[in-house]
Amino acid sequence: MNAVESIKSSPLSSTREDAVGDCFVSVRKRDLERLSTEVMQLREFLPKVINSDIMVALHKAQILDKKLKEQGLQEQKKQQLMQECLHLRSRLEALQAECQKDKEEKIVLREQLWESREQLQQQAEFCTGLGAATCTLLWSASSKEEAVRDILADGKLEPFLSVAGQTLESFVKSLDEEEKPQQQHYNSHEHQFVLALAGVITNIAAVTSGRDFISNSAHILLDTLMQLLGLMKPGVFAKLKVLMLMALYNVSISVKGLTYISESPALIPLIHTLLKDQDSEVCLQALRLLQSLLVESEVVVQFTPDLLRSLPTGRIRQLTSSRHTVLSQTAKEALEDLERLTSTQKSATEKKQSSI
Repeated sequence: MNAVESIKSSPLSSTREDAVGDCFVSVRKRDLERLSTEVMQLREFLPKVINSDIMVALHKAQILDKKLKEQGLQEQKKQQLMQECLHLRSRLEALQAECQKDKEEKIVLREQLWESREQLQQQAEFCTGLGAATCTLLWSASSKEEAVRDILADGKLEPFLSVAGQTLESFVKSLDEEEKPQQQHYNSHEHQFVLALAGVITNIAAVTSGRDFISNSAHILLDTLMQLLGLMKPGVFAKLKVLMLMALYNVSISVKGLTYISESPALIPLIHTLLKDQDSEVCLQALRLLQSLLVESEVVVQFTPDLLRSLPTGRIRQLTSSRHTVLSQTAKEALEDLERLTSTQKSATEKKQSSI
């Protein structure tokens, strides 16, 4: 087969023939032989050229290309993270600015709060001073029976007694005996205020119409006075205790008032506690209140032998030796009343047993 025939029979020639029609391409035999020689040489030398080093190099090139692509992706991620970081930083700066603004506003509000507290404290001190002065004047005025009658006629006594009881309760419950409140408050307007309130109550109860009003319409006040006397520890605000005890004693002059006071189960334990007070005036007023209970026949009937035995007889005997003359005399009288009452109840018991 010559070169022309081989070209005609090859796929390339047939494809070309199909593509361009019936035309043929002529190739010289010498050129074909040269081409064949070159192909054979390539087949012989190509495996020697393409060895394992080249394959390794190609593999490394592929790895490097892959790393370059990964580095490109990482760079893109890095740029994205940098953008996010810038965004977060801008938000942080905005929040820091807002926080600083809030701090400045809080500082201003704190200063305003301190100013308001100071003004409120000044107003409270003014009101307390005014109340102390007013109640002191009322205390002085209520020492006259005509003034008490005028107060009753005005019809404002009941709300006054209600406010007075709440004020006394608030004052006593706010005391902190651990910090020696007498030294802190004894000369204060607040102390003078509550003393004046207690004094007004005592003066009102000293008048017949006043004690009748309290006995009938101010039971809450009487309960509050007895409760507060029980809360105050020995040696604390003796003058206030004396005034409250005097108020209870004045009320006990009324039969209704004495009946109501004697019905309190805390009364005898209260008297027992008050008789242990270091102040002689407190002990004196407690004894007078006890005497008021013992001399009234309607109240004495409620006293059982057990109740009589619970009375602080031993403490009363100690008070008979007091240097305070009035206290000593009152203690002796109280002991005589107790002995008389004990003898009366003993005789009544024996008579009842013998009749059975």
